[in-house]
Amino acid sequence: MNKFPNNFFWGGATSATQIEGAYNIDGRGLATCDCKTAGSFVKRREVTFIDNDGQQGTVPSSLGMSLPKGAHQAILDEYFYPSHEAIDFYHHFKEDIAMFADMGFKMFRMSISWSRIYPTGIEEEPNQKGIEFYKEVFRELNKYNIEPLVTIFHGDLPLYLEESYQGWENRKLIDFYMKLARTCLIEFKGLVQYWLPFNEMNDYLLMLDMFGNISTKESHKQSFQMIHNMLVANARTVKLAHQIDPENKVGSMICGIPNYPGSCDPNDILETRYRWEKGIYYTGDVQCFGEYSPFSKRLWDEYEINLNTEEQDFIDFKDGVVDFYTFSYYMTNIVTTHEVDDIVQGNFSNGARNPYLKYSEWGWSYDPKGLRYYLEVIYDRYHIPMMITENGLGAVDKVEPDGSIHDDYRIQYLQDHLHECKVAIDHGVDLIGYTMWGCIDLVSASTGQMSKRYGFIYVDRDDEGRGTGKRLKKDSYYWYKNVIQSNGEAL
Repeated sequence: MNKFPNNFFWGGATSATQIEGAYNIDGRGLATCDCKTAGSFVKRREVTFIDNDGQQGTVPSSLGMSLPKGAHQAILDEYFYPSHEAIDFYHHFKEDIAMFADMGFKMFRMSISWSRIYPTGIEEEPNQKGIEFYKEVFRELNKYNIEPLVTIFHGDLPLYLEESYQGWENRKLIDFYMKLARTCLIEFKGLVQYWLPFNEMNDYLLMLDMFGNISTKESHKQSFQMIHNMLVANARTVKLAHQIDPENKVGSMICGIPNYPGSCDPNDILETRYRWEKGIYYTGDVQCFGEYSPFSKRLWDEYEINLNTEEQDFIDFKDGVVDFYTFSYYMTNIVTTHEVDDIVQGNFSNGARNPYLKYSEWGWSYDPKGLRYYLEVIYDRYHIPMMITENGLGAVDKVEPDGSIHDDYRIQYLQDHLHECKVAIDHGVDLIGYTMWGCIDLVSASTGQMSKRYGFIYVDRDDEGRGTGKRLKKDSYYWYKNVIQSNGEAL
């Protein structure tokens, strides 16, 4: 039949750090993103700091990043920090939501800035101005019958929790997070019914294999413990959400990067399977099955992992199984045990170029069928409703003299990927929603650029933060509006 179901959640997705701005307004505290500079495809983003002697410096931003002993992250005058203003959604949300409504959005995925609710993370009482801001956003969405899909933690940890507690490696973060989750679930009851406790927690393992320079036993020990603590918090949030409001629906959110074997060598086949288990299934299985899968023992043995756990954790896993499965999808990877010369990104074992695919200027493969593949593999595994909560094309857009933006390349990208969604649905996948990533231009998380644009809506800001902030409709804006009106028939 190749049709999208009735009541399909068409929409778009963002995160607080990439759109809100207003980083020091109305009581918001500093978050880890606020000391991160701009970068590019060839220049890594950096984290700025001050050491014990008052000397200033930077370190490359990465998983497992460490500062010189005694140093602390700091905002320095001579650097530009993209998240500080971003696209100023904080002051433009009514205008932006009106444009989402004009396109016909049924759902808008967004995230909570933890430090806007609890500035350091350890306060007993929340920041009421932060609470009221989000209530206003949710009321505005409700006015247009747009369902909010709210990510409680999208990576922007309060800086105090990172520097004083070593972040998610510390089990104390579970309680700090649960205070935030409880506050959100109570304060926004009746305004929000779809929740994602965490964004892409599997990244902490997935990225270790994609970028081999940080793949050590120590980095794995840190990542496995961080993920365990997040999984406990995730399960407790599911249970709490159902208790507070039985109408609440809580989902997982996984970074979905399918792996293909580089050859029919059995070693490549096995290694590819193991990458799926480690990078994709390890976190998804706990969230969907309520327990660690048997292959987890192989991973723990391989990296000499001895998790810091409590008996209650495993009870919580059983009681906190998610209602639906969401994921991001941008590209696929090749996995091989053989040395190769043509490497796209990362290390050769997980960055070999696929000769059957095209690649973006940021090194991401163009693989619509990979989306269908992921949908079918995952639905076959879990048998619960699925939602694509991130998918889109980052590209450089040109504004014509008359203000028009002809982004036919983005339309083609979305056409190709949505077509594969139709096929997956026809093959039996229960796909209930699609929220295109960066529905309005935002700051790229990986590079800090504005010029790597995703949106249907152009925002007049450049990579140095200059511009009017004016919103312009791209050709894809009108195209997506027609797609929604036709429920995906007019691709």
